[in-house]
Amino acid sequence: MAHKLHFNLSKFYFIYYFFVGLFVPYWGLFLTYKSFTPIEIGFLLSFFQLSRIISPNFWGWVADHTEKRSFWIRLTSFFGFLGFIGVFWADSFSFIFFTMMAMSIFTSSTLPLAESLTLSHLATTNGHYSKIRAWGSFGFIIASFGFGFIFDSIGIKHLLITLLLTQLLIFIFSFGIPEKEYSKDKGVIPSVLKIVCKKEVASLLIACAMMVTSHGLLYNFFSIYLSEEGYSNSLIGFLWALGVCCEIIVFLNMPKILRFLNIRQILLFSLAVAIARFFLIGNYTEYLYLIILAQTLHAFTFGSFHVASIELVNKFFTGKNHARGQAIYNSITYGLGGTVGGLGGGYIIEYYSSSTAFTLAAIFPLMGFVIIYLGLKRNKISKSLFD
Repeated sequence: MAHKLHFNLSKFYFIYYFFVGLFVPYWGLFLTYKSFTPIEIGFLLSFFQLSRIISPNFWGWVADHTEKRSFWIRLTSFFGFLGFIGVFWADSFSFIFFTMMAMSIFTSSTLPLAESLTLSHLATTNGHYSKIRAWGSFGFIIASFGFGFIFDSIGIKHLLITLLLTQLLIFIFSFGIPEKEYSKDKGVIPSVLKIVCKKEVASLLIACAMMVTSHGLLYNFFSIYLSEEGYSNSLIGFLWALGVCCEIIVFLNMPKILRFLNIRQILLFSLAVAIARFFLIGNYTEYLYLIILAQTLHAFTFGSFHVASIELVNKFFTGKNHARGQAIYNSITYGLGGTVGGLGGGYIIEYYSSSTAFTLAAIFPLMGFVIIYLGLKRNKISKSLFD
């Protein structure tokens, strides 16, 4: 039974991140093909992040209140599919904006709900989150690498139908995720606001937002930046896939890594690596081997950092606060952080250069490093996470 459950969870993560593997590397290139400016592209792409500030909190509250996370995963993925259909008739900035807004209100909530439900299942089936999540990375690699060659051959305009079919599969695969009863809280259930206001929780969320701010620029403009520097779609797809390949290695080995490093050390190391990564991207695009090196560092700037963050969020928000905790994490980090990185990056690229934007992005993980170092103390968190 547990094996079938883990297979269904892995299958859902695979197809969800297959969509991400199509969208992140190529949607910006598609908007460039449609002749939008960097500011317009930054705004359109950042709306997906902006919607994460509000939508996941609403759907997280609904899921916790009704105790039916699986149902809401199916509903949000279905309406995400319907919303994306409008893109086929959208040519103007305003039309694409409103279509993406309708879509993102739902799709921005599907993953936080799935994360919450997955962690609840794994808590009682001896599964490990990083191994399930690795299948999402496999999906990303196949989409980003494989379709780079396809779009070089048939054109980026065929991205739309591929994304729509993938959205449909996300909805279909969501039926493989069964419901899970909420764990019973013992004693008084603390409010979500009270949890968030704790120093260690606030420090984690702010530091994560700093990390994702730099990645918001990466997700929105890395492909466009490389294309301007003469990289082909297939090479761009390869570089995205390379980063995720290295991410998978970390995901599969996180249980071993946690034997030698504690959560706080992993977060600090990941943030330090991110400083170097964005400096390399901002200054050395003419050297392919250095960009390859920068992409291998994705294993740490996303892989180890994401797993460590999810572990702490899962620890801080328990019971009936679980889905809302995941929603708050996504809202503050990917919502607020991703929006700042995407919109701010678009303006910097428009008025200065892509190189300047990526170099400045290194400042944000530096700030995150300081926040984690000062605000996340070992004695404030359960000892089991640090030994």
